[in-house]
Amino acid sequence: MLKYVHTNIITDDWQRLAQFYIDVFECKPLEPKRDLSGEWLEKGTAVPRAHLKGIHLALPGYDGKLPTLEIFQYEKNEERLPTLSNRKGFGHIAFLVDDVQKLVTKVLEHGGAMVGEIVEHEVPGVGLLTFAYVRDIDGNIIELQNWK
Repeated sequence: MLKYVHTNIITDDWQRLAQFYIDVFECKPLEPKRDLSGEWLEKGTAVPRAHLKGIHLALPGYDGKLPTLEIFQYEKNEERLPTLSNRKGFGHIAFLVDDVQKLVTKVLEHGGAMVGEIVEHEVPGVGLLTFAYVRDIDGNIIELQNWK
């Protein structure tokens, strides 16, 4: 069997970031909250004295408990370079929305930021795409898109 399960975001304040995704994208918290540590976690993550807390959020548009957005905070996080649209590695997550401008406004009202502009473009053979790249409160990039 092969099945997509979750995307993980590491943050310095898991409760604050989880609340952002609950408020803006209507993600639903899935209990139990996590408070994990031990040799098993150290071995699996290769993080000495690993201790993390967080929660899984059910993503909008899906029935059941999968896939989720996993928001975790290690007791000690390492710093990273700012996320850029063209930086190697994880780039962004995307949400299909009815109204891109409305969600951009909601992101900004909850402390997020714009990356670029709202753009419309006809993709030959696919349709009219309206999209914007925004940042969550930790700087992670989120694509908001609508197809007609």
